[in-house]
Amino acid sequence: EVQKHSVHTLVFRSLKRTHDMFVADNAKPIPLDEESHKVKMAVKLRTEYGSVLHMPTLKENLREKGGPNTGDPYGQKQYSGNQGQELEYLITGTHPYPPGPGVALTADTKVQRMPSESAAQSLAVALPASQSRLDANRTAAGVGDIYRHAGISERSQPPGMSVAMVEAGGNKNSALMAKKAPTMPKPQWHPPWKLYRVISGHLGWVRCIAVEPGNQWFVTGSADRTIKIWDLASGKLKLSLTGHISTVRGVIVSARSPYLFSCGEDKQVKCWDLEYNKVIRHYHGHLSAVYGLDLHPTIDVLVTCSRDSTARIWDVRTKASVHTLSGHTNAVATVKCQAAEPQIITGSHDTTIRLWDLVAGKTRVTLTNHKKSVRAVVLHPRHYTFASGSPDNIKQWKFPDGNFIQNLSGHNAIINTLAVNSDGVLVSGADNGTMHLWDWRTGYNFQRVHAAVQPGSLDSESGIFACVFDQSESRLLTAEADKTIKVYKEDDTATEETHPVSWKPEIIKRKRF
Repeated sequence: EVQKHSVHTLVFRSLKRTHDMFVADNAKPIPLDEESHKVKMAVKLRTEYGSVLHMPTLKENLREKGGPNTGDPYGQKQYSGNQGQELEYLITGTHPYPPGPGVALTADTKVQRMPSESAAQSLAVALPASQSRLDANRTAAGVGDIYRHAGISERSQPPGMSVAMVEAGGNKNSALMAKKAPTMPKPQWHPPWKLYRVISGHLGWVRCIAVEPGNQWFVTGSADRTIKIWDLASGKLKLSLTGHISTVRGVIVSARSPYLFSCGEDKQVKCWDLEYNKVIRHYHGHLSAVYGLDLHPTIDVLVTCSRDSTARIWDVRTKASVHTLSGHTNAVATVKCQAAEPQIITGSHDTTIRLWDLVAGKTRVTLTNHKKSVRAVVLHPRHYTFASGSPDNIKQWKFPDGNFIQNLSGHNAIINTLAVNSDGVLVSGADNGTMHLWDWRTGYNFQRVHAAVQPGSLDSESGIFACVFDQSESRLLTAEADKTIKVYKEDDTATEETHPVSWKPEIIKRKRF
């Protein structure tokens, strides 16, 4: 028979159990012994900072602390003199020396007074510094600094003041110098791009575009289920290829063989022999629409990505599926290959970017910084970097580990495509028909384009699905929702005087996300 107790009794029993449990408090650390802690900190100061203890203390810090002696719990000697007087310090070295030629060496000249902040620079100049050192001091932050500190959270100390060790010739003098917060370097000037040709011929959205390695022609794939080959110089139609039974979502021309590869929403991946204009191989395996494909630059390997959340690696000749790259949790929208590690990069609707180990078929790195679907990834042709496009931001990353470099903000739309040339012009094309052009190094948006839709099309059919530079990088081709291909070129008449850079050296915010 269970004994019944009043609520009052039960509550007090519970309180007693709780009290018994916590009264011992075994996890509580031993109270700090003030004396031993002082000794420990004094020893640490002497061993680790002994060489710089003679240096002057920042006046700002003294003011905040309310005097030189407050805020020194460890009894260390302050080399600051009395409050209100100029700070002094002894020049340490092999022997004392006077401050200038012809000055007698006396007890007074051994002691140097700290100059004002405006004259602090003169302390550092013992010998003429090299030109590179002068340049480094003159500019607040070069792009190397931006890359080096990319992804580091905001600094703990205020950016206004820092103790800079300035090398002058062979001597090292320590000086308190006011250092500017890092600012965005001035962007390189790029001529604006202008529309000079509109090519029509497709009967549906133009979803993908690729230029052949010889730069004679280019190929497009469309929602009308056809692949069309066009002459690059004249814009005339050369050939139409039929065979897909749904929208063609990706095309690429091989530089190693006379083959064209295509993929579509019919789950098919086809290899076309351009000598016979026929399909010679099919690559079977994807369980849903295939959204993109890319060829490896040095080996006969094809990589495709699909709505089935996987990317697949195919042997071009044997048609065998070498690896299935699984790990994404939503459709994989874009895939890119390169010869260096990591050899495969994918962007997905699950908001992540993955860098893959081609040999093992496993993920090397997963980048989770984007908040929305990543539909576009582009690799820089010269730098060991890449960019990814998402409705929240365009982000730049450094290989091989995917270290974050910077955000390119301002293209507030669904970004379907990215392209970059060797000159450092990054192009982002969006679902609403807008195209932004950026300076790769600084992330400066130097041009915005919104071309008019083809006559007869609705304004809602303004959308850019793909864009690519030709091999000479003097032409930019876009595949659009108004069933046209638009060709842009640089404006030859523009100069830096007629189209100046409206750039402000704003302070960089090194945000991780």
